[in-house]
Amino acid sequence: MDKITVLVVDDSAFMRKLICDFLSEEEEFEVIGTARNGFDAIKKIEQFDPSVVTMDVEMPIMNGIEALKEIMQRFPRPVIMLSSTTKEGAENTIHSLQLGAFDFITKPSGAISLDLYKVKDEIKKKVRAAKRANLGNNEQIKKTIKKLSTYSKMDVVREKRPIVQTGDTSKQKAFICIGTSTGGPRALQQVIPDFPSDLNAPIFIVQHMPAGFTKSLATRLDTLSNIHVKEAEDGEIVKNGVAYIAPGGFHLKVVKVGMTLAIKLDQSPLRNGHRPSVDVMFESVSELSDYKKIAVVMTGMGSDGAKGLTEIKTAGNVKVIAESEETSVVFGMPKAAVRTNLVDTVENLENITKTVLKFLQR
Repeated sequence: MDKITVLVVDDSAFMRKLICDFLSEEEEFEVIGTARNGFDAIKKIEQFDPSVVTMDVEMPIMNGIEALKEIMQRFPRPVIMLSSTTKEGAENTIHSLQLGAFDFITKPSGAISLDLYKVKDEIKKKVRAAKRANLGNNEQIKKTIKKLSTYSKMDVVREKRPIVQTGDTSKQKAFICIGTSTGGPRALQQVIPDFPSDLNAPIFIVQHMPAGFTKSLATRLDTLSNIHVKEAEDGEIVKNGVAYIAPGGFHLKVVKVGMTLAIKLDQSPLRNGHRPSVDVMFESVSELSDYKKIAVVMTGMGSDGAKGLTEIKTAGNVKVIAESEETSVVFGMPKAAVRTNLVDTVENLENITKTVLKFLQR
């Protein structure tokens, strides 16, 4: 069996040892080196060529974000970020995912987590999955990093159409639902910014992500996009030209209230191990029979969304798009969707927005 070789990067000697000990419990993993900062990590990657890197975000000399940019440009490989749950930590984590990090793990209690054992199984699971990740080609990665670097330097604010404040959505006869997981933040940044500011439909998004991170994701996507992007709030009236991201820890449902659509958030039990769950969102919108629906399943581990597609298709008036294996970081959720035989088209990531808009016009 080929072992999964791992480089562990953290400025804390205690944290490095803890993560090394966790991985050493399994025969499939081999920790081939450690590094105490980003600069050290880059040298060790050149020296040892690890399959997967675990990277602390906050480090001296060169932090995890700066190191990630250089790693993805010079020798792309799966990088799992370890982050704190602070507001700054969440923002840095979202930035790292959009720059190409495979996934992230939140430290249970700050920079040096004495209780890191709480996420021991998660670390092993994500390192295991990272080995099979599809990162795309080098040119795609370099293009993404260059684009995001331009945004961060220019403080870009796109011109957006004002949100119509009336609650009447009687003329709003279509909406878009997107479900995604691992690799999702980077995929969403390619799909959402391409929608026009006069989009005559709302977008509902479930991205598997814990509480505290979805607001940072929404804020960053809003900066990059022509449409408005926000974290969904319970009870708010739905508007065209707005993308609503389910908050971490809450299921997102869409309900009809008179002539309007409204967001309903709840903390009912996890589905497929997730809250928010794509299945819950899809099942919810399936009850809105007088609307045209476009459902999109993008990169992610597992099969969340596949069951919900059955409900949507039964209700009718829906088109289903799945992301292709070629562009999916993890072809789990899209593959499960395709296996239902309910998908209308399989598209590379760069074609998804165009295909959604085409279906809207029919």
